[in-house]
Amino acid sequence: MTHEYLPGDSPLWGSAIRALPAGIVLLVVSRRLPTGAWWWRSAVLGTLNMGMFFCLVYVAAQLLPSSVAASLTSASPIVIAVAAWALIRERPAPRVVVGALVGGAGVLLVVGTASGALDGWGIAASVASMVLSSIGAILTKRWQDDTPVLAVTTWQLVVGGLELLAAAVLVEGAAPAVAPVEALAFAYVSLIATALGFVCWFAGFRHLPAGVVGVIGLLNPVTGVALGVLAGGEILAPLQLVGILLVLASMAIVTSRRRPQAPAVTSRSRGTGARGGRSRRTAGRRSPRRARRGARGSDGR
Repeated sequence: MTHEYLPGDSPLWGSAIRALPAGIVLLVVSRRLPTGAWWWRSAVLGTLNMGMFFCLVYVAAQLLPSSVAASLTSASPIVIAVAAWALIRERPAPRVVVGALVGGAGVLLVVGTASGALDGWGIAASVASMVLSSIGAILTKRWQDDTPVLAVTTWQLVVGGLELLAAAVLVEGAAPAVAPVEALAFAYVSLIATALGFVCWFAGFRHLPAGVVGVIGLLNPVTGVALGVLAGGEILAPLQLVGILLVLASMAIVTSRRRPQAPAVTSRSRGTGARGGRSRRTAGRRSPRRARRGARGSDGR
């Protein structure tokens, strides 16, 4: 969408138009302002997750084919797992490591066989956006409390949008003219891909391990390749199809759960159960002597 329909000569304005309207819409919905430490936390997270991220993603999307840009960014599970281990002491489960490796292999196939020129600056922007957003996501998880995900996402988008707006005015000057088709593209990117997308993204980090969310994010190359083929006329190579299948397999690996094993029954537990059964049966019986004593007592003898 960004590569095909949005202006490529104003990346700061393009990023600001993407982030700030999304934040304003969510602010109207949430109707909540930051309190306490969330003022400076929102500034930090908004810069990492929104301000710098959107600008770098926009530059990468303009310099690279959509499949390559999405695939490079989707290599973030490894960075997310490392950042989670370092910042919140969350060690990735073995299945997450396996899923990240399988998905990473799929990403390499998609990138290595993608059609189109590979621009060095575009690759650098894509990798930088991946690193910054991964750190920002883990910090969001580290600082989570009872504040709603919608509010946390809103504040980050507003902060990042304002930063991008100021940078766009200082660096690029007046806002570029936007055609009707470009306005529709901006509306989709801002409201759907940004507002809704980031709320779901941070909700995933609230309820799931960071490594699992990172691997699920490997849907990005699948979506990027599909859009590149359908909308951009890009050619899907056979090895790219294999890479997509590996990405789907990696998600199946990380979302699978081991079946709980039934507790082993030992000979001691069987013996205890048998004695317990006999004791319960014996408890319900009365010896003949006790029965006769009870009968004499009831007759008053």
